[in-house]
Amino acid sequence: MADAVRRAGRHEADVRLVAVTKYARLDWIRELLHCGCRVLGESRPQQFVQRVADVESPVEWHFIGHLQRNKARLVVPHAGVIHSVDSLRLLERINQIAVETRVTPQVLLEVNVSGESTKQGFVPETLEREWSQLVELSPVPLAGLMTMAPAYDDPEQARPVFRALRQLRDHLVTRSPVEVSLGELSMGMSGDFEVAIEEGATLVRVGSALFEGLSAE
Repeated sequence: MADAVRRAGRHEADVRLVAVTKYARLDWIRELLHCGCRVLGESRPQQFVQRVADVESPVEWHFIGHLQRNKARLVVPHAGVIHSVDSLRLLERINQIAVETRVTPQVLLEVNVSGESTKQGFVPETLEREWSQLVELSPVPLAGLMTMAPAYDDPEQARPVFRALRQLRDHLVTRSPVEVSLGELSMGMSGDFEVAIEEGATLVRVGSALFEGLSAE
């Protein structure tokens, strides 16, 4: 990460690691915390809630997976950041729960930049069309955007996807009130996070690269 930050002429503080613990054993997570990691991400609601209960150390929890509206009540009270808001209806549900429970998670809007039918998220054109409504609706902070690039063998092939998300963010900021900065760009995973950082990522979601080899122990 540090090398990618330097290549991009950015500051290390501008990019945070979200350690994805979906397949990690609890002792691995505790070792990760011992090394100084304080931002953890989970992608399944029930496991997310269980991890929150199991990990005693102070942690900023991020929910990074697909979230159905009927599972939102499990996630919202515990999440500092929800990366995967992929519809206006889900945002409405999160807002309702946030008001009821008096919590204020930050939300990232998931954008299907690549256009893959297997991926969730707003189509960029739809997001632009609904943008004013989204901004007016939400008492929960709209903190930024998230995307997933296709699983390319060459990380360089993901660069246009990450660049397009950054450009979309920059365009939406020009249409937003001053309090909506969209400062966060969640993009890049184990295989392509360096390219994502070079293209402006502020949050990179890394799992397998952190725990590689441990499953054999």
